[in-house]
Parts: sequence; C-alpha cells; structure tokens
Amino acid sequence: MLPAIFVSHGAPTLPFDDCPARDFLRGLGKEIGNPRAILIASAHWDTGTPIVNDVPVNDTIHDFRGFPPPLYELRYNAPGSSAVANRAADLLRAANLPTDINHTRGLDHGAWVPLLLMYPQADIPVVQLSVQGHAGAAHHIKMGRALQSLRDDDILVMGSGGFVHNLRLLDRGGINAPEPQWCHDFSNWMDAAVNERREDDLKNYRTLAPNAVMAQPEEEHFMPLFVAYGAGGEKTRRLHKSTTFGSLRMDAYSFS
Repeated sequence: MLPAIFVSHGAPTLPFDDCPARDFLRGLGKEIGNPRAILIASAHWDTGTPIVNDVPVNDTIHDFRGFPPPLYELRYNAPGSSAVANRAADLLRAANLPTDINHTRGLDHGAWVPLLLMYPQADIPVVQLSVQGHAGAAHHIKMGRALQSLRDDDILVMGSGGFVHNLRLLDRGGINAPEPQWCHDFSNWMDAAVNERREDDLKNYRTLAPNAVMAQPEEEHFMPLFVAYGAGGEKTRRLHKSTTFGSLRMDAYSFS
C-alpha cells in the first residue's frame, strides 16, 4: 500500500532554486514509484467546503505575480481522472463532508510545483482537493481518514503546503539564510507531536505549540499536513527537513 505524504512546496521558484528541498523532491518520486493516480490537497485552493477537480487535462495555474518570466513558461498539464474525482467525492460525502466537483479548475502552484519535481513527465492522472483554512486540524484529519481507502488502489494521497509559512517574516537576504529560533522551536514541537501520534495535541496545536500563530498566521498552508496524517497509517517518518529564506520550513512526512 502506498503511504500518504505531506510535502512543503516553498516558493513558486523552487524548480529553479539551488536548495536541499528541490533536490529532495526530485528524488521523492523515484523513492515512492509511480502510482496509478494522485489526489493532492493544496494550500492554494481554499474553499468553504471540500471540492475536487474533474477535468480531462489539468491546466497549469500561475497563481502568483512578480516572478521571473521563465517561471510563467513552466507547464504541468497532467491528465485528470473522473473516476478518482468521483470516488474521492463519494468517500468524503459518506463521512458527512459535503463535497462538490469542479469541472474547470486545473492545478495551482501548490500542486504543480512539487509534482513537476517528483514526476516531471506529467503522465500520471492528478486530481486536486481543496482545503478549508478556517476549519482547523480536526476537520482535515477527518477528511484524510475518509480518503484512506484510496491508498489500497495505488492512489497516492498527498498534501502540499508549508510546515512553517509566514511570508512577512521571511529573510529576503537569501534562500539559504539561517533559521530563527522561534521557527526551530515550533518545528521541533510539531515533529514530536506528529511522530508520537499525539492526535489531541495536533488538533489543538494552535494553542499548544510554541509560536504557533507566528509560524502559521493563516492556517491554509498547514491543513494539507493533517489530510495526509489522516489518510495514512500509524507509521510516521520525516522524509526531509530544511529551510529556505530563513523560516520557510520545507519539511516532508510519510504516513504508512
């Protein structure tokens, strides 16, 4: 059975950035192998209730501005999958999570940036799942649990967000700027809670983890972690840890 995984997608420029997180993602697809399809929850599709996309071919959404022109030339036009989209929606609805299907939206950079590095051929069907940044960790763990059975059918359930994500506190001095202590302390607490499966603590991380509001001033970039946690098994493994621009943590986890 495939694991469920969480990755931090970092800045949109990650495919061009010389940093450990880029190299890690380039090797991750080979480590996992090619799944039959991918269901990816992205922090950059934040909706009131869950939505999955169902399109023949995914457009590449460049949902950012002010970056170098070559970034806008990147494309990741992976096929979609009506079968996976409808099954995911049915599983979520069965868990009393009202879910809609969108027939026009493609992949935002939270989805295509890591997938471009992991599976550059763009030949694996991809379905994107929205998050609900206002709804908290427990809601997203429930979403993940509803989707667990997809893993039995060689479908990779994946969350893409940011382990620490506060754009106002980035160190613009360089991609390899040193990590501040507040970021280190939050990340260490979260890593222990995830590895020890302290689910009540995870659901209440906002009040329990040191510097939680500083690390995640808005929560949409953290919610994909909980989708992957819920969808996975009891074995947790941190696959990668690093930072870019000081405090943009790029940690990744496997739940098998």
